[in-house]
Amino acid sequence: MDLRFDDLPPRDRYRLLTALVTPRPIALVTTRSSSGIDNAAPISFFQVLAEEPPIVALSFNLRTDGSLKDTPRNIAETAEFVVNLVDEGLVAAMTICAAEFPPGESEIPAAGLTLLPCTGVRPGRIAEAPASLGCRTHTVLDLSPERRIVLGQVVSLQAKPALFTPDGRHLRDGAFLPVGRLYGDLYARTGDRFAVPRVTPQEARGGSREEERGA
Repeated sequence: MDLRFDDLPPRDRYRLLTALVTPRPIALVTTRSSSGIDNAAPISFFQVLAEEPPIVALSFNLRTDGSLKDTPRNIAETAEFVVNLVDEGLVAAMTICAAEFPPGESEIPAAGLTLLPCTGVRPGRIAEAPASLGCRTHTVLDLSPERRIVLGQVVSLQAKPALFTPDGRHLRDGAFLPVGRLYGDLYARTGDRFAVPRVTPQEARGGSREEERGA
């Protein structure tokens, strides 16, 4: 198969890209409108991009009726949001939050979620989430009338204590089991893991670390 993306309608491009670029992390994003209504929406066009400054990226399309979704509208109004990371325990609630509730109606009560204050930003964080990133808008890119990308600068991290080692610098092995988005209705668990040690150039050429240190 050899395709030119200029010849494909956007829906076909979406279908192909989301089927191939997997698994994708899921952000359950909480926002608060300027009138004080809380919102939660799962975003699977999501990634961390940098550490200095600490930047995450969210990508939004329009509702099925062509209107702007609550999450990008709230971010435009307040310049703040919270990325709540999704593990297996949050999947059912995340699915409820993915439904197209009427504009201005919060998904949070229907999903059975609890909001707690999030350090540094006004929107609340989801208490049931393993970890939450408080963010402020850094850059907004309108790629087309249908697609907006928001770069957020992370200002805080709040996480369940069991996730990290006592010094707070490292994840405990197996403590965080996020789910990944595949395509359609498919998701992936991350409990099946394996380690791949890094190799030096010398090892890649067929030598050993000892030989390289002696060179």
